[in-house]
Amino acid sequence: MRVLFAMGLMGLLALALALPSHALTVVGDGIPQALEGRVGDAARGRAIVTNRQLGLCLLCHSGPVPEERFQGNLAPDLAGAGARWNAAQLRLRLVAPQHLNPDSIMPDYHRSAGLTRVARSWEGRPLLDAQQIEDVVAWLLTLRD
Repeated sequence: MRVLFAMGLMGLLALALALPSHALTVVGDGIPQALEGRVGDAARGRAIVTNRQLGLCLLCHSGPVPEERFQGNLAPDLAGAGARWNAAQLRLRLVAPQHLNPDSIMPDYHRSAGLTRVARSWEGRPLLDAQQIEDVVAWLLTLRD
């Protein structure tokens, strides 16, 4: 009995470790609540999107960032993103793009569990933390044209 109980606790612990530290509730086609209650900063979001070592967004997307050369054409243009999608929709696209399109090649930028072939320095860490996700959302919302 004790062994079974211990195995049950270990199973629960493994499950808790696999889940994000905060609950993400998808409503329709978006995540209405900001991650961890964070408030995004558009200037920091722009810096993340244009950073080729951090966000890598411009590898696949193009956008209204004229100083950045060699922008991608595999994914939607970011110009006008704030007119096409609201914050909840953008948040879901960054956090769980496969929820909307199972064939999407876009990574889950906030996922940290259940990944394979991850460098040791990135194990258990998302590509973008909650603040960075909210910063990118804030910048994308400014793109109205």
